[in-house]
Amino acid sequence: MTQFITDHFMLQNKKAVELYNKYAKDMPIYDYHCHLDPQQISENTHFDNITTLWLGGDHYKWRAMRAQGIDEYFITGNASPREKFKKWALTLENSVANPLYHWSHLELAMYFDVHEVLNEHNADQIYDQVNSYLKRQNITAQSLITQSNVKLICTTDSPTDDLRYHDKLHKQKDFKTQVLPSFRPDIAFKVGEECFVDFVETLSDLTHPISNVDDFIKAMKIRINYFHDKGGRLADHGLNTIEYQSYNHVDIDDIFKKALNKQQISNKAHAQFQTFLLNELSKIYNDKGWVMQIHFGAIRNNNTMAFEQLGPDAGFDSIRDQQNLAENLNSLLNMMASDHHLPKTILYNLNPTYNDIVGTTIANFQNQSHIQSKVQHGAGWWFNDTKRGMLNQMTSLADQGLLMHFVGMLTDSRSFISYSRHDYFRRILCTYIGSLVELKEIPDDPRLLEKLIKNICYYNAYNYFKLI
Repeated sequence: MTQFITDHFMLQNKKAVELYNKYAKDMPIYDYHCHLDPQQISENTHFDNITTLWLGGDHYKWRAMRAQGIDEYFITGNASPREKFKKWALTLENSVANPLYHWSHLELAMYFDVHEVLNEHNADQIYDQVNSYLKRQNITAQSLITQSNVKLICTTDSPTDDLRYHDKLHKQKDFKTQVLPSFRPDIAFKVGEECFVDFVETLSDLTHPISNVDDFIKAMKIRINYFHDKGGRLADHGLNTIEYQSYNHVDIDDIFKKALNKQQISNKAHAQFQTFLLNELSKIYNDKGWVMQIHFGAIRNNNTMAFEQLGPDAGFDSIRDQQNLAENLNSLLNMMASDHHLPKTILYNLNPTYNDIVGTTIANFQNQSHIQSKVQHGAGWWFNDTKRGMLNQMTSLADQGLLMHFVGMLTDSRSFISYSRHDYFRRILCTYIGSLVELKEIPDDPRLLEKLIKNICYYNAYNYFKLI
Protein backbone atom coordinates (compact mmCIF):
# COMPACT_ATOMS: atom_id res chain seq x y z
CA MET A 1 0.00 0.00 0.00
CA THR A 2 1.31 3.45 -0.94
CA GLN A 3 0.83 5.84 1.99
CA PHE A 4 0.84 9.51 1.09
CA ILE A 5 -0.48 11.36 4.15
CA THR A 6 2.03 10.87 6.94
CA ASP A 7 2.85 12.78 10.14
CA HIS A 8 5.39 14.80 8.16
CA PHE A 9 3.09 15.67 5.24
CA MET A 10 3.93 19.20 3.97
CA LEU A 11 6.35 19.75 6.88
CA GLN A 12 9.52 20.44 4.97
CA ASN A 13 12.09 21.10 7.68
CA LYS A 14 12.85 19.94 11.22
CA LYS A 15 11.64 23.13 12.82
CA ALA A 16 8.33 22.83 10.96
CA VAL A 17 7.78 19.36 12.44
CA GLU A 18 8.47 20.71 15.90
CA LEU A 19 6.22 23.76 15.53
CA TYR A 20 3.35 21.75 14.08
CA ASN A 21 3.38 19.03 16.72
CA LYS A 22 4.01 21.32 19.70
CA TYR A 23 1.79 24.26 18.88
CA ALA A 24 -0.44 23.89 15.81
CA LYS A 25 -1.74 20.36 15.48
CA ASP A 26 -4.20 20.28 18.37
CA MET A 27 -5.41 23.88 18.34
CA PRO A 28 -9.19 24.25 18.04
CA ILE A 29 -10.81 25.79 14.95
CA TYR A 30 -12.52 29.18 14.89
CA ASP A 31 -14.44 29.11 11.61
CA TYR A 32 -15.57 32.70 11.24
CA HIS A 33 -16.63 32.38 7.58
CA CYS A 34 -18.10 29.36 5.83
CA HIS A 35 -21.03 28.33 3.65
CA LEU A 36 -22.25 25.36 5.68
CA ASP A 37 -26.01 24.90 5.66
CA PRO A 38 -27.44 25.71 9.11
CA GLN A 39 -30.40 23.43 8.38
CA GLN A 40 -28.06 20.46 7.88
CA ILE A 41 -26.26 21.32 11.12
CA SER A 42 -29.50 21.77 13.03
CA GLU A 43 -31.07 18.59 11.72
CA ASN A 44 -27.77 16.75 12.18
CA THR A 45 -27.90 15.35 8.66
CA HIS A 46 -26.68 11.77 8.40
CA PHE A 47 -24.20 10.87 5.67
CA ASP A 48 -24.07 7.29 4.45
CA ASN A 49 -22.55 7.87 1.02
CA ILE A 50 -19.14 9.41 0.34
CA THR A 51 -20.25 10.78 -3.02
CA THR A 52 -22.93 12.97 -1.47
CA LEU A 53 -20.57 14.18 1.22
CA TRP A 54 -17.51 14.59 -1.02
CA LEU A 55 -18.69 15.61 -4.49
CA GLY A 56 -22.07 17.26 -3.95
CA GLY A 57 -21.77 20.96 -4.76
CA ASP A 58 -17.96 20.88 -4.90
CA HIS A 59 -17.15 23.03 -7.92
CA TYR A 60 -13.41 22.64 -7.27
CA LYS A 61 -13.68 18.93 -8.05
CA TRP A 62 -16.15 19.52 -10.87
CA ARG A 63 -13.69 21.79 -12.68
CA ALA A 64 -10.98 19.14 -12.47
CA MET A 65 -13.34 16.44 -13.73
CA ARG A 66 -14.22 18.55 -16.75
CA ALA A 67 -10.53 19.10 -17.45
CA GLN A 68 -10.13 15.31 -17.35
CA GLY A 69 -12.76 15.05 -20.09
CA ILE A 70 -15.44 13.51 -17.88
CA ASP A 71 -18.96 13.82 -19.25
CA GLU A 72 -21.27 16.12 -17.26
CA TYR A 73 -23.52 13.11 -16.65
CA PHE A 74 -20.90 11.85 -14.16
CA ILE A 75 -20.34 15.28 -12.58
CA THR A 76 -23.67 17.02 -11.97
CA GLY A 77 -25.87 14.57 -13.87
CA ASN A 78 -27.84 11.48 -12.91
CA ALA A 79 -25.04 8.94 -12.78
CA SER A 80 -25.07 6.66 -9.74
CA PRO A 81 -23.01 7.65 -6.67
CA ARG A 82 -20.55 4.81 -7.36
CA GLU A 83 -20.10 5.90 -10.98
CA LYS A 84 -19.45 9.50 -9.93
CA PHE A 85 -16.94 8.41 -7.29
CA LYS A 86 -15.03 6.26 -9.78
CA LYS A 87 -14.83 9.14 -12.24
CA TRP A 88 -13.49 11.34 -9.46
CA ALA A 89 -10.91 8.70 -8.54
CA LEU A 90 -9.76 8.64 -12.15
CA THR A 91 -9.53 12.43 -12.15
CA LEU A 92 -7.71 12.56 -8.82
CA GLU A 93 -4.93 10.32 -10.13
CA ASN A 94 -4.36 12.91 -12.84
CA SER A 95 -4.50 15.85 -10.41
CA VAL A 96 -0.98 15.52 -9.04
CA ALA A 97 0.46 18.98 -8.18
CA ASN A 98 -3.09 20.36 -7.90
CA PRO A 99 -4.21 21.22 -4.32
CA LEU A 100 -7.16 18.88 -4.83
CA TYR A 101 -4.73 15.98 -4.66
CA HIS A 102 -3.63 17.13 -1.22
CA TRP A 103 -7.07 18.07 0.08
CA SER A 104 -8.72 14.85 -1.04
CA HIS A 105 -6.12 12.57 0.50
CA LEU A 106 -6.09 14.63 3.70
CA GLU A 107 -9.88 14.22 3.93
CA LEU A 108 -9.65 10.47 3.38
CA ALA A 109 -6.96 10.11 6.04
CA MET A 110 -8.37 12.48 8.66
CA TYR A 111 -12.04 11.50 8.54
CA PHE A 112 -12.10 7.89 7.28
CA ASP A 113 -8.69 6.50 8.27
CA VAL A 114 -7.92 5.74 4.62
CA HIS A 115 -4.22 6.25 3.95
CA GLU A 116 -4.04 4.53 0.61
CA VAL A 117 -3.62 6.70 -2.48
CA LEU A 118 -6.93 6.77 -4.35
CA ASN A 119 -6.92 5.91 -8.06
CA GLU A 120 -9.17 4.27 -10.64
CA HIS A 121 -7.87 0.81 -9.75
CA ASN A 122 -8.86 0.85 -6.07
CA ALA A 123 -11.88 3.16 -6.38
CA ASP A 124 -14.47 0.42 -5.84
CA GLN A 125 -12.69 -0.92 -2.78
CA ILE A 126 -12.26 2.51 -1.16
CA TYR A 127 -15.83 3.51 -2.05
CA ASP A 128 -17.18 0.46 -0.19
CA GLN A 129 -14.72 0.91 2.68
CA VAL A 130 -15.65 4.55 3.31
CA ASN A 131 -19.39 3.98 2.93
CA SER A 132 -19.20 1.12 5.42
CA TYR A 133 -17.34 3.43 7.84
CA LEU A 134 -19.96 6.17 7.41
CA LYS A 135 -22.78 3.79 8.32
CA ARG A 136 -20.91 1.96 11.07
CA GLN A 137 -19.82 5.17 12.81
CA ASN A 138 -23.14 6.97 12.19
CA ILE A 139 -21.37 9.96 10.66
CA THR A 140 -23.42 13.16 10.80
CA ALA A 141 -22.94 16.88 10.26
CA GLN A 142 -22.50 17.49 13.98
CA SER A 143 -20.17 14.53 14.53
CA LEU A 144 -17.86 15.78 11.77
CA ILE A 145 -17.81 19.27 13.28
CA THR A 146 -17.07 17.87 16.73
CA GLN A 147 -14.39 15.55 15.39
CA SER A 148 -12.74 18.56 13.76
CA ASN A 149 -12.54 20.39 17.13
CA VAL A 150 -14.51 23.38 15.87
CA LYS A 151 -15.42 25.83 18.61
CA LEU A 152 -17.36 28.34 16.51
CA ILE A 153 -19.01 28.51 13.08
CA CYS A 154 -20.33 31.62 11.36
CA THR A 155 -22.61 30.71 8.49
CA THR A 156 -23.47 32.96 5.53
CA ASP A 157 -27.07 34.14 5.53
CA SER A 158 -29.34 36.31 3.41
CA PRO A 159 -30.60 39.56 5.04
CA THR A 160 -34.16 38.24 4.71
CA ASP A 161 -33.48 34.82 6.25
CA ASP A 162 -35.62 34.09 9.30
CA LEU A 163 -32.66 32.26 10.96
CA ARG A 164 -34.98 29.56 12.30
CA TYR A 165 -32.27 26.91 12.21
CA HIS A 166 -29.97 29.08 14.27
CA ASP A 167 -32.75 29.32 16.84
CA LYS A 168 -33.05 25.53 16.87
CA LEU A 169 -29.30 25.12 17.21
CA HIS A 170 -29.24 27.52 20.13
CA LYS A 171 -31.58 25.16 21.98
CA GLN A 172 -29.46 22.04 21.35
CA LYS A 173 -27.44 21.93 24.55
CA ASP A 174 -25.73 18.64 23.68
CA PHE A 175 -24.01 20.16 20.63
CA LYS A 176 -21.15 22.25 21.98
CA THR A 177 -20.04 24.16 18.87
CA GLN A 178 -21.46 27.67 18.74
CA VAL A 179 -23.15 28.43 15.40
CA LEU A 180 -23.92 32.06 14.58
CA PRO A 181 -25.34 33.81 11.51
CA SER A 182 -23.46 36.28 9.32
CA PHE A 183 -25.17 39.04 7.36
CA ARG A 184 -24.49 38.65 3.59
CA PRO A 185 -26.29 41.46 1.68
CA ASP A 186 -24.81 40.85 -1.80
CA ILE A 187 -28.24 41.13 -3.38
CA ALA A 188 -28.66 44.63 -1.96
CA PHE A 189 -25.85 45.81 -4.26
CA LYS A 190 -27.44 44.44 -7.44
CA VAL A 191 -29.21 47.69 -8.26
CA GLY A 192 -30.67 47.58 -11.76
CA GLU A 193 -31.21 43.81 -11.77
CA GLU A 194 -34.54 42.01 -11.48
CA CYS A 195 -33.45 40.28 -8.28
CA PHE A 196 -32.93 43.68 -6.61
CA VAL A 197 -36.60 44.58 -7.08
CA ASP A 198 -37.66 41.21 -5.68
CA PHE A 199 -35.33 41.70 -2.71
CA VAL A 200 -36.72 45.15 -1.90
CA GLU A 201 -40.26 43.74 -1.99
CA THR A 202 -39.34 40.93 0.40
CA LEU A 203 -37.44 43.33 2.65
CA SER A 204 -40.47 45.63 2.70
CA ASP A 205 -42.74 42.75 3.73
CA LEU A 206 -40.41 41.98 6.65
CA THR A 207 -39.92 45.56 7.83
CA HIS A 208 -41.92 48.51 6.50
CA PRO A 209 -43.01 50.03 3.17
CA ILE A 210 -40.00 51.08 1.06
CA SER A 211 -40.45 53.88 -1.47
CA ASN A 212 -37.10 55.67 -1.29
CA VAL A 213 -33.50 55.01 -0.37
CA ASP A 214 -33.91 56.29 3.20
CA ASP A 215 -36.65 53.71 3.76
CA PHE A 216 -34.29 51.10 2.29
CA ILE A 217 -31.43 51.89 4.69
CA LYS A 218 -33.78 51.92 7.67
CA ALA A 219 -35.08 48.49 6.62
CA MET A 220 -31.55 47.15 6.28
CA LYS A 221 -30.81 48.41 9.78
CA ILE A 222 -33.87 46.58 11.11
CA ARG A 223 -32.56 43.35 9.62
CA ILE A 224 -29.06 43.95 11.01
CA ASN A 225 -30.64 44.41 14.44
CA TYR A 226 -32.52 41.13 13.91
CA PHE A 227 -29.25 39.34 13.15
CA HIS A 228 -27.62 41.00 16.15
CA ASP A 229 -30.38 39.72 18.44
CA LYS A 230 -29.66 36.21 17.09
CA GLY A 231 -25.96 36.51 17.95
CA GLY A 232 -24.67 37.73 14.59
CA ARG A 233 -21.66 40.01 14.78
CA LEU A 234 -20.20 39.71 11.26
CA ALA A 235 -21.17 40.92 7.81
CA ASP A 236 -19.70 39.73 4.54
CA HIS A 237 -19.90 41.24 1.06
CA GLY A 238 -19.05 39.53 -2.20
CA LEU A 239 -18.23 42.30 -4.67
CA ASN A 240 -17.03 42.00 -8.24
CA THR A 241 -14.84 45.09 -7.93
CA ILE A 242 -14.01 47.73 -5.34
CA GLU A 243 -15.59 50.99 -6.43
CA TYR A 244 -15.37 54.54 -5.17
CA GLN A 245 -17.50 57.20 -6.81
CA SER A 246 -18.57 60.45 -5.19
CA TYR A 247 -22.31 60.93 -4.79
CA ASN A 248 -24.98 63.07 -3.21
CA HIS A 249 -28.24 62.00 -1.64
CA VAL A 250 -30.38 63.20 -4.54
CA ASP A 251 -28.32 61.09 -6.98
CA ILE A 252 -28.66 57.97 -4.85
CA ASP A 253 -32.39 58.34 -4.32
CA ASP A 254 -32.83 58.80 -8.07
CA ILE A 255 -30.77 55.66 -8.78
CA PHE A 256 -32.80 53.69 -6.24
CA LYS A 257 -36.14 54.77 -7.71
CA LYS A 258 -34.97 54.02 -11.25
CA ALA A 259 -33.99 50.52 -10.10
CA LEU A 260 -37.44 49.94 -8.57
CA ASN A 261 -38.99 51.04 -11.85
CA LYS A 262 -36.70 48.63 -13.72
CA GLN A 263 -34.97 51.40 -15.64
CA GLN A 264 -31.41 51.02 -16.90
CA ILE A 265 -28.64 51.94 -14.46
CA SER A 266 -25.33 53.31 -15.78
CA ASN A 267 -21.92 52.00 -14.73
CA LYS A 268 -21.25 55.26 -12.88
CA ALA A 269 -24.56 54.94 -11.05
CA HIS A 270 -23.68 51.37 -10.06
CA ALA A 271 -20.39 52.60 -8.61
CA GLN A 272 -22.12 55.45 -6.77
CA PHE A 273 -24.69 53.12 -5.25
CA GLN A 274 -22.05 50.60 -4.14
CA THR A 275 -20.02 53.38 -2.51
CA PHE A 276 -23.10 54.77 -0.79
CA LEU A 277 -24.40 51.44 0.45
CA LEU A 278 -21.07 50.25 1.84
CA ASN A 279 -20.63 53.57 3.58
CA GLU A 280 -24.10 53.47 5.14
CA LEU A 281 -23.77 49.85 6.20
CA SER A 282 -20.34 50.49 7.72
CA LYS A 283 -21.94 53.10 10.00
CA ILE A 284 -24.40 50.51 11.31
CA TYR A 285 -21.72 47.82 11.65
CA ASN A 286 -19.46 50.17 13.56
CA ASP A 287 -22.26 51.21 15.93
CA LYS A 288 -23.07 47.54 16.60
CA GLY A 289 -19.42 46.51 17.06
CA TRP A 290 -19.54 44.18 14.05
CA VAL A 291 -16.75 43.06 11.73
CA MET A 292 -17.13 43.95 8.05
CA GLN A 293 -15.71 41.46 5.55
CA ILE A 294 -15.29 42.20 1.83
CA HIS A 295 -14.47 39.47 -0.70
CA PHE A 296 -13.76 40.94 -4.10
CA GLY A 297 -12.40 40.07 -7.50
CA ALA A 298 -14.42 37.20 -9.01
CA ILE A 299 -15.87 37.17 -12.50
CA ARG A 300 -18.69 34.66 -12.47
CA ASN A 301 -20.65 32.39 -14.80
CA ASN A 302 -18.33 32.95 -17.76
CA ASN A 303 -19.55 29.97 -19.80
CA THR A 304 -22.99 31.04 -21.01
CA MET A 305 -24.01 27.61 -22.30
CA ALA A 306 -23.02 25.96 -19.01
CA PHE A 307 -24.81 28.64 -16.99
CA GLU A 308 -28.02 28.10 -18.93
CA GLN A 309 -27.74 24.36 -18.35
CA LEU A 310 -26.49 24.21 -14.74
CA GLY A 311 -27.06 27.62 -13.18
CA PRO A 312 -24.65 29.53 -10.89
CA ASP A 313 -21.94 28.12 -8.61
CA ALA A 314 -21.21 25.24 -10.95
CA GLY A 315 -17.51 25.89 -11.50
CA PHE A 316 -17.35 28.45 -14.30
CA ASP A 317 -15.90 31.40 -12.40
CA SER A 318 -12.43 32.94 -12.46
CA ILE A 319 -10.22 35.79 -11.24
CA ARG A 320 -11.10 39.35 -12.26
CA ASP A 321 -8.83 42.32 -12.75
CA GLN A 322 -9.83 45.95 -12.38
CA GLN A 323 -8.52 49.45 -12.89
CA ASN A 324 -7.82 51.95 -10.10
CA LEU A 325 -8.08 49.40 -7.29
CA ALA A 326 -5.56 51.15 -5.04
CA GLU A 327 -7.20 54.56 -5.42
CA ASN A 328 -10.71 53.17 -4.97
CA LEU A 329 -9.86 51.05 -1.94
CA ASN A 330 -7.93 53.79 -0.15
CA SER A 331 -10.67 56.33 -0.90
CA LEU A 332 -13.41 54.01 0.34
CA LEU A 333 -11.68 53.25 3.65
CA ASN A 334 -10.67 56.88 4.05
CA MET A 335 -14.29 57.98 3.67
CA MET A 336 -15.29 55.70 6.54
CA ALA A 337 -12.28 56.52 8.71
CA SER A 338 -12.62 60.29 8.22
CA ASP A 339 -16.19 60.12 9.49
CA HIS A 340 -15.13 57.85 12.39
CA HIS A 341 -17.17 54.82 11.38
CA LEU A 342 -14.63 52.43 9.87
CA PRO A 343 -15.47 49.12 11.60
CA LYS A 344 -13.11 46.22 12.07
CA THR A 345 -12.62 45.11 8.49
CA ILE A 346 -11.19 42.09 6.67
CA LEU A 347 -10.32 42.39 2.97
CA TYR A 348 -9.98 39.32 0.76
CA ASN A 349 -8.61 39.86 -2.74
CA LEU A 350 -9.14 37.03 -5.21
CA ASN A 351 -6.49 38.38 -7.59
CA PRO A 352 -3.14 37.54 -5.91
CA THR A 353 -1.32 40.27 -7.82
CA TYR A 354 -3.16 42.71 -5.54
CA ASN A 355 -1.68 41.34 -2.30
CA ASP A 356 0.72 44.26 -1.83
CA ILE A 357 -1.92 46.79 -2.83
CA VAL A 358 -4.19 45.46 -0.10
CA GLY A 359 -1.30 45.13 2.36
CA THR A 360 -0.10 48.70 1.93
CA THR A 361 -3.67 50.02 1.98
CA ILE A 362 -4.69 48.43 5.26
CA ALA A 363 -1.53 49.80 6.89
CA ASN A 364 -2.93 53.29 6.30
CA PHE A 365 -5.92 52.65 8.56
CA GLN A 366 -4.55 50.90 11.64
CA ASN A 367 -4.35 54.04 13.78
CA GLN A 368 -6.86 53.12 16.45
CA SER A 369 -5.48 52.41 19.88
CA HIS A 370 -6.26 49.16 21.70
CA ILE A 371 -7.13 47.29 18.48
CA GLN A 372 -4.38 45.14 17.01
CA SER A 373 -4.53 45.17 13.20
CA LYS A 374 -8.05 46.55 13.05
CA VAL A 375 -8.06 46.19 9.26
CA GLN A 376 -7.00 42.68 8.28
CA HIS A 377 -5.66 41.12 5.08
CA GLY A 378 -7.80 38.00 4.82
CA ALA A 379 -6.42 34.53 4.13
CA GLY A 380 -5.87 33.21 0.63
CA TRP A 381 -9.34 32.78 -0.83
CA TRP A 382 -10.88 30.43 -3.43
CA PHE A 383 -8.26 30.13 -6.18
CA ASN A 384 -5.62 31.17 -3.63
CA ASP A 385 -6.62 28.48 -1.12
CA THR A 386 -3.41 26.68 -2.12
CA LYS A 387 0.14 26.34 -0.88
CA ARG A 388 1.35 29.06 -3.25
CA GLY A 389 -1.64 31.30 -2.56
CA MET A 390 -1.33 30.98 1.22
CA LEU A 391 2.40 31.64 1.16
CA ASN A 392 1.98 34.66 -1.12
CA GLN A 393 -0.63 36.16 1.17
CA MET A 394 1.36 35.53 4.37
CA THR A 395 4.60 36.78 2.84
CA SER A 396 2.94 39.97 1.68
CA LEU A 397 1.28 40.44 5.06
CA ALA A 398 4.61 39.93 6.82
CA ASP A 399 6.26 42.46 4.48
CA GLN A 400 3.60 45.14 4.84
CA GLY A 401 2.08 44.57 8.28
CA LEU A 402 2.20 42.42 11.40
CA LEU A 403 1.96 38.69 10.73
CA MET A 404 1.71 38.17 14.50
CA HIS A 405 -1.84 39.61 14.44
CA PHE A 406 -3.14 37.71 11.38
CA VAL A 407 -6.59 36.21 12.10
CA GLY A 408 -5.66 33.13 10.10
CA MET A 409 -7.51 30.49 8.15
CA LEU A 410 -11.22 30.16 7.45
CA THR A 411 -13.09 27.32 5.75
CA ASP A 412 -15.16 29.23 3.14
CA SER A 413 -16.72 25.93 2.10
CA ARG A 414 -20.02 24.06 1.91
CA SER A 415 -18.41 20.76 2.88
CA PHE A 416 -18.38 19.31 6.38
CA ILE A 417 -15.00 17.69 5.77
CA SER A 418 -13.27 20.85 4.53
CA TYR A 419 -11.91 21.43 8.02
CA SER A 420 -8.91 19.46 6.81
CA ARG A 421 -7.91 22.70 5.08
CA HIS A 422 -7.16 24.20 8.48
CA ASP A 423 -4.67 21.39 9.01
CA TYR A 424 -3.28 22.00 5.52
CA PHE A 425 -2.89 25.70 6.32
CA ARG A 426 -1.21 24.96 9.65
CA ARG A 427 1.34 22.67 8.03
CA ILE A 428 2.14 25.33 5.43
CA LEU A 429 2.37 28.00 8.14
CA CYS A 430 4.75 25.89 10.22
CA THR A 431 6.96 25.14 7.22
CA TYR A 432 7.06 28.87 6.37
CA ILE A 433 7.97 29.93 9.91
CA GLY A 434 10.32 26.96 10.33
CA SER A 435 12.21 27.93 7.19
CA LEU A 436 12.63 31.50 8.48
CA VAL A 437 14.06 30.10 11.72
CA GLU A 438 16.46 27.77 9.92
CA LEU A 439 17.56 30.61 7.63
CA LYS A 440 18.30 32.69 10.78
CA GLU A 441 15.78 35.32 9.68
CA ILE A 442 13.83 35.09 12.94
CA PRO A 443 15.11 33.85 16.31
CA ASP A 444 14.69 30.28 17.48
CA ASP A 445 12.88 31.50 20.59
CA PRO A 446 10.29 28.99 21.89
CA ARG A 447 8.21 31.68 23.61
CA LEU A 448 8.04 33.83 20.46
CA LEU A 449 7.33 30.91 18.13
CA GLU A 450 4.62 29.43 20.34
CA LYS A 451 2.92 32.82 20.51
CA LEU A 452 3.13 33.30 16.73
CA ILE A 453 1.80 29.86 15.77
CA LYS A 454 -0.98 29.69 18.35
CA ASN A 455 -2.08 33.25 17.65
CA ILE A 456 -2.47 32.65 13.92
CA CYS A 457 -4.08 29.23 14.36
CA TYR A 458 -6.71 30.34 16.89
CA TYR A 459 -6.17 33.10 19.42
CA ASN A 460 -6.06 36.07 17.04
CA ALA A 461 -9.49 35.20 15.66
CA TYR A 462 -10.79 34.50 19.18
CA ASN A 463 -9.64 37.92 20.40
CA TYR A 464 -10.54 39.85 17.24
CA PHE A 465 -14.14 38.69 16.89
CA LYS A 466 -14.91 38.22 20.60
CA LEU A 467 -17.76 35.81 19.89
CA ILE A 468 -17.12 33.07 22.46
